[in-house]
Amino acid sequence: MALERFEHRLERLVEGAFAKAFRGELQPVELGRKLTREMDLHRTVAAQGLVAPNAFSILLSREDFERISEIGDSVAQALVDGASEHAKSERYVLLGPVEIEIGWSEPLTRSQFTIVAKFHEREAAVSGGLILPDGSRLAIEGEPVTIGRLAECDVTIDDANVSRRHAEIRRAGDAFMLYDLRSTNGTRVNGIPIHEHRLNTGDVVTIGMTSIRFESN
Repeated sequence: MALERFEHRLERLVEGAFAKAFRGELQPVELGRKLTREMDLHRTVAAQGLVAPNAFSILLSREDFERISEIGDSVAQALVDGASEHAKSERYVLLGPVEIEIGWSEPLTRSQFTIVAKFHEREAAVSGGLILPDGSRLAIEGEPVTIGRLAECDVTIDDANVSRRHAEIRRAGDAFMLYDLRSTNGTRVNGIPIHEHRLNTGDVVTIGMTSIRFESN
């Protein structure tokens, strides 16, 4: 299911204005499929669990690289999000956030590409966590933390006022971003409705009737 969502997201990137540029050529969805295969191929068993690569260098032909230049950042972000979702669905451990670098190589011809997967351990950085209503602390690592009514959410809230997938928190470098996922009743931070918000230590996130406090070191 996560892989299907990932592929649909990549396919949507080349709809409309970009459809002509990609017709009959290399498609971003091909990069996504190869990326997840590389994660599966290079996973390894370690003390902390099943560890998968989290850093990827993607090389295209110069022609393909120039053709996707207008949406290159969007493709890279979709690949980061998709790889993170794939790691979560397969219960892989990542040594740091997913990193994608897209470049070009002279020997490659049109529609050819290579992906090199690496393990990149994150250096010591700001840590973040959520203080849940029962007093427990949920650490925010490399993967997004989802909040909602669905049982598969990282933070499940049994409240009719809460959407199935209500909000999500992602690490962005040393920052932590909160996103409302188009929920029905909205998300508030310190009492103020938000669509997107950079979290600061002590911020109180309210979803439905539940309040969760964010903390960072």
